Amino acid sequence: MPMKHSTYSVIIVGSGIAGLYAAIKLAQMAKVPDGILLLTKSNLSECNSRYAQGGIVGVLDENKQDSISLHVADTIKAGCGLSDFNVVKFISENSQHAIKDLMACGVDFDRNEQKQLNFTLEGAHSVRRILHVGGDATGYGIEKALVDKITNDNSVSSNITIYEQTLAVELLIDANDSCRGLIAFNTATKEYEALYAPVTVLATGGAGQIYKYTTNPSVTTADGLALGIKAGAEIKDMEFIQFHPTALSLENSDSRFLISESVRGEGAKLVNQNGEYFMQNHPQKDLAPRDVVAREIYDQLAKGNKVFLDASFIGVERFKHRFPNIYKTCLENNIDITKDLIPVSPAAHYCMGGIKTDVNGKTSVNNLYAIGETACTSLHGANRLASNSLLECVVCAYELVNTVSKQNLQSSKIIDETVLNTIKKYTDNDSYSINENNISDLKAKIKNIMWENVGIIRTENSLLSALSEVNKIEQQFINKYKCSSLDEYELRNMVIVAKCIINSALNRKESIGAHYRADSNNYTQAAELTESVNSVNRSKDESHDTKIIA
Repeated sequence: MPMKHSTYSVIIVGSGIAGLYAAIKLAQMAKVPDGILLLTKSNLSECNSRYAQGGIVGVLDENKQDSISLHVADTIKAGCGLSDFNVVKFISENSQHAIKDLMACGVDFDRNEQKQLNFTLEGAHSVRRILHVGGDATGYGIEKALVDKITNDNSVSSNITIYEQTLAVELLIDANDSCRGLIAFNTATKEYEALYAPVTVLATGGAGQIYKYTTNPSVTTADGLALGIKAGAEIKDMEFIQFHPTALSLENSDSRFLISESVRGEGAKLVNQNGEYFMQNHPQKDLAPRDVVAREIYDQLAKGNKVFLDASFIGVERFKHRFPNIYKTCLENNIDITKDLIPVSPAAHYCMGGIKTDVNGKTSVNNLYAIGETACTSLHGANRLASNSLLECVVCAYELVNTVSKQNLQSSKIIDETVLNTIKKYTDNDSYSINENNISDLKAKIKNIMWENVGIIRTENSLLSALSEVNKIEQQFINKYKCSSLDEYELRNMVIVAKCIINSALNRKESIGAHYRADSNNYTQAAELTESVNSVNRSKDESHDTKIIA
């Protein structure tokens, strides 16, 4: 069938904070003779970023109690020593510029009565350094400001074309392993388009929807990761999936609304139905790293206990002001924080791994870049420090723009036979279609497989079982290129990335950070293993701190 062919200077896939910010800075800083294409499978403002409640790290001069060295130490400590020191240092050093530039883009960070920036505390941070927007709506606040700029600032919007309801289904890789663009699928018209550009950027967010319980919205089906895997890009650290400890847990509901870590940062404590504040024996108590808290809650649930957040330590008026959206959502679910405890449980939240990149987003595939949660810069190590991710989005997007602005961004339709063969597969009349009634069932099956077997606690047997079950689902896609709907493409992407997570988890035998192998040599039961692993990690952290100070 006929296919439209278009050329651009840069193609950006994904409309979260990383993608939007990169598009804005490219329009401002680079020569883009063929323009910038911003492509999103949903609407411009629907992405994972907008649901980020917690905040963004800002190591700013005016915050006298903080420093780059403190932030670096906290990040490496939370990451169990697997973070890349140079990457952490670079991103921390550039946080002040990132925050100031976001303000210039219209982001209005919360301030105190003296009109000074309001720094707050989150888990595993040694000082208050987290900036928020609207109390508990930071992602939404930043996203809204960037969308406003990209649509209403003519100096920016004149260089940007926006494709909504459009999914990137295949990268165009030539015989020299260079990316020449991609194949796009308009989910409304069912039409395909070949898009060419000297630079392609993947900024599609994470993989939360691979798990039954997640804080992520429905769009996070690992699309960019799957594109990178299919294109042969180097992938790193996919075994490290962060489970946020505190998501709102309602009976007879799979939905998991995030209860920000900042709630504990402001004083709330975890408690079970017996009134036991079970985090009090940990050195950092309720503000221990997320992997530690998630496992402690998991252990409570495994014992048959229910787990709650006791927000009475914050104060009602302060809670309402600081967390208006959380307060409203709790009320909508018949939870009155003035007298009720908030029921919580862990949920898949963030993928520390991804397509391996430098800080400028460069991948192992020529002309292909990745930023945001789709990428793995090795900032997060084995466990992401709260609120580092939004900072990484902005700093790495800016560095990407600095890099590609120095090259010729004149596009070309001259393509080789390898690319032509890929395009031909999408111009054939035949497409593979799964029975529509089965797509949602297969998605649900993958979610259950991953939650039960590749979740907070894993074993070799559980991982092998998961791999076998996902392989059975994958058999339906062998040698198939075209699907007939967005849901089918999402299912295929979920299968590809689920297998990647499982295989990565099988390859790492030891427990570290968010990757927790219950069949480690010293395993006896979950609670004992938790403390054993934490002790090892604390020991590693202390030695790493010594190196930083030295």
